[in-house]
Amino acid sequence: MLLTIHPESPEERKIEQVVSCLQRGGIVVYPTDTVYGIGCDITNQTAVQKVLRFKDVNLKKNSLSFICYDLSHAAQYIRPIDNRTFKLLKKNTPGPFTFILESNSNVPKLFKANKKTVGVRVPDNTIVRALVERLGNPILSASVKNPAVENEEIEYITDPSLIQENLGYMADIVIDAGIGGTDGSTVVDCTTEDWTIIRQGKGNLVTNI
Repeated sequence: MLLTIHPESPEERKIEQVVSCLQRGGIVVYPTDTVYGIGCDITNQTAVQKVLRFKDVNLKKNSLSFICYDLSHAAQYIRPIDNRTFKLLKKNTPGPFTFILESNSNVPKLFKANKKTVGVRVPDNTIVRALVERLGNPILSASVKNPAVENEEIEYITDPSLIQENLGYMADIVIDAGIGGTDGSTVVDCTTEDWTIIRQGKGNLVTNI
């Protein structure tokens, strides 16, 4: 179903409706500060595997990412970081960045597979952060790409109505918060002393900390 939610003042009743869906193991398409994402509660293994099959993700090659409400929430799932890295994250969150960090035992085993890292997102988007805050668990972060035409200049589906048309079979709820962006997040590897941008997307990382 297509569910319209106000992008700046999300209706409480609708947030509760989506959270209830996630708690039941539902799949949701949600807005971020970059592109629309498709995901679920990371603690629901069946739902996570369903999204991974849809995205054709190889866990041996890919690190999975999830969305947290804030850095305190993210800290529950990562190994302690040094003060310098903490300042980097604090300076750039909420924002259009995915930070690759060392995961701890709170991260579901499915996310770690053969890797000991995980991608953490704290997007500057009121709706998805409200969902995560109310759910209490992070939400799997996977971008909604254009399945119809490959090698197109526009890689992502930006119109929620078209997402519903193309992916309605996969998602229990498609949130309509207006037209989404066309640039993915900037991915930053923070597992080494010198941070490395491994994919430049939306946003310019602030490093003068």
